[in-house]
Amino acid sequence: MDILALDDAALETLLSAALAAPSIHNSQPWHFRLDPATSTVQVRARRERSLPVTDPDERALHMSVGAAVLNLRVAARRMGWAPLVRLLPDSTEPDLLAAIELDEQSRVQLASTADLYAAIWRRHTVRTPFTGQPIPAAVLDQLAETAQAEEALLRFPVGEERNRLMQLTAEAEWRNTTDPVRSSESRSWVQGPDAPAYGIPPAALGPQDSAGRMPVRDFSAARPAEPLPPTPFESDPCIAVLATWDDAPVDWLHAGMALEHVLLVATTHQVRSSLLHQAMEWPELRRAAGDSRHGPGCAQVLIRLGYGPEGTPTPRLAVSDVLDPEDHGLGRS
Repeated sequence: MDILALDDAALETLLSAALAAPSIHNSQPWHFRLDPATSTVQVRARRERSLPVTDPDERALHMSVGAAVLNLRVAARRMGWAPLVRLLPDSTEPDLLAAIELDEQSRVQLASTADLYAAIWRRHTVRTPFTGQPIPAAVLDQLAETAQAEEALLRFPVGEERNRLMQLTAEAEWRNTTDPVRSSESRSWVQGPDAPAYGIPPAALGPQDSAGRMPVRDFSAARPAEPLPPTPFESDPCIAVLATWDDAPVDWLHAGMALEHVLLVATTHQVRSSLLHQAMEWPELRRAAGDSRHGPGCAQVLIRLGYGPEGTPTPRLAVSDVLDPEDHGLGRS
């Protein structure tokens, strides 16, 4: 494939891929700037879309941006570049979380790149029950290897350890729904009529587990519509713990890249996913989730995996909403 010029059309494709990444409460806390002199796309935090109560240290914000960086990297490779990703490239610019240099042509087009690129547009969060069909061990091994390639760890607890993590998540969910400040913040992210294309649309909210086994996030108290009727979820869920060795901002970015890479690979195998982030929002529960007796590293998120229908797309901002004004109409075709 011939390398593309970094013109308006190429930039539109790259940023559209980045915008398809998951983010906490669909906050999409990012914006982009192009340095045409060095063919570098800068990815910057948009902190007015942070969650100061739920995410006071902006760990989830960094993970969200990391996921967008991963999608941008995949799209760049698909278009013929050999992208160079630098995380936290300038300590004097705290909002600059990543820079992707696009001045080298790829010498090899990896066979998996096309599949990952296609998965960007098909990956959606699924908050409804899965079938319970087991995921083959070979697929789980590939997901663990994918996380490791992004400097993260992925393990699949079973039995008592999985139950312990579900109990931690249930405890966090109870705290979130009974704490009026946190409940108010969550309510503010549920979209109303004529809302902008970020936040959580009511149609994307799923039911609760009638058996109480799966502590999915309950937005029913935060939305005006009637709650969905309780539904039985899978009885033997597949849960993954995504962790990093350390717990600094650069590790959170790596965690976001690993998370999205894992989700894309899962999508190529028709495996659906949703995230259980609640316990990560309470420091003592997050520490307990990363208990070294049960596996190494600092827990960043729990991932629920399984088979079922493809999820519903969540609204995304337009490229024009996330690109610095001076970068519009580049005219370098």
